[in-house]
Amino acid sequence: MKKLIRRVGAKALRVLGLKKKSGFYGLGIAPKLMDILDKKGFVTPTPIQQKSIPIAIETKDLVGIAQTGTGKTIAFAIPIIQRLAQISGKALVLLPTRELALQVAEVCREFAPAFNMGVACLIGGEGKESQLRDLHKKARILIGTPGRVYDHIEFGAAKVHDVRILVLDEADRMFDMGFEPQITRIIRCLPKERQTMLFSATIPDEVMRLASQHMKLPLRVEVARSGTAAENVIQELYVVSSASRPNLLMKLLKKYAGTVLIFVETRYEAFKVASFLSYAGHQVAELHSDRTMGQRKEAMEGFRTGKYRIMVATDIAARGIDVTGIELVVNYQLPSEDSGYVHRIGRTGRAGQPGRSITFALPDQGGDVRSIETLTGIPMTQVTHPEVPAEKLWGYDRPSSGRGWNQRTPSFGGRRRRR
Repeated sequence: MKKLIRRVGAKALRVLGLKKKSGFYGLGIAPKLMDILDKKGFVTPTPIQQKSIPIAIETKDLVGIAQTGTGKTIAFAIPIIQRLAQISGKALVLLPTRELALQVAEVCREFAPAFNMGVACLIGGEGKESQLRDLHKKARILIGTPGRVYDHIEFGAAKVHDVRILVLDEADRMFDMGFEPQITRIIRCLPKERQTMLFSATIPDEVMRLASQHMKLPLRVEVARSGTAAENVIQELYVVSSASRPNLLMKLLKKYAGTVLIFVETRYEAFKVASFLSYAGHQVAELHSDRTMGQRKEAMEGFRTGKYRIMVATDIAARGIDVTGIELVVNYQLPSEDSGYVHRIGRTGRAGQPGRSITFALPDQGGDVRSIETLTGIPMTQVTHPEVPAEKLWGYDRPSSGRGWNQRTPSFGGRRRRR
């Protein structure tokens, strides 16, 4: 049978009326949910799903740490729905961005109808009318960003006195974005007797300290060291001047024909880069906080469907894009925080596929690059383009093989400079 599966593939076996045994069996998942997983072609659970689902189904508190793109949403969505099918009450899932909230809501809506559960997505940038309708229909799974969720709680539309499960997804990002006051106020409104789950790719000590105040003996599930970059992503480094970046970007876009996600630091820079790419004839979309919710949805959908080959985004998209098949991630500018690099390159090489990231560094950013490499544990391979003048990282003599640093002079600062 194994040889037959390898020869004709799982899809062909379904046509023949045969079925490959799912790896999700034995995790304690209810038959109804197993049927949905089978129909959607989910056969092999990812490591975070394999380890987290049994713990979550047992209603224990947990902290899950895994690289981006490893299926964390399924790891908490299935236990939530299965638990709510057995008890009364609700689940609340908090996320840092609107895009992430929409994606999690989409996943939950694929499974929740099996148990006649409603899902409400509570995010800013949209009118409250449709959200209020979902709440009045007594949705049992509430998903949203902290600011809008607290608005609904304060207004009295979202009743959270019976929340039995709380999920904080990408918690470190929420605290980085200044959501700590809203999260604290929301938690105060929730019953103390509940299950709490926290998921993220990186969890700094300060987040763990805050989370420990609201969790009861949480089990830690770590399938990759916090801050670890995906192993199947090729990481390259180009050292160029600021003036040479546009020319280098154009050369790389000719070299790589697939979908490309370009990260910049500011909204203005996103507009500037998108404008010159559009002028050059590329189909390009922008994603940043100055765009309306309608524009952001259109950009995301266009990027998924191939209408736009290129997307230029700020770090709002570092954890807000769940698109498989992105060939290349370009760090046009270094992120303001080292952990942001991990999330950025996690947009490529998803679901086990190969990926590539290319980072542009200015000559005076040697310390910043080394700081990122210390976090990820993987040195970037420094390369040059024959048509673009290469610069040298000040303070370090770096071999082209990318196998580490030979420090010649003291660094003038490895901490990220805010832009």
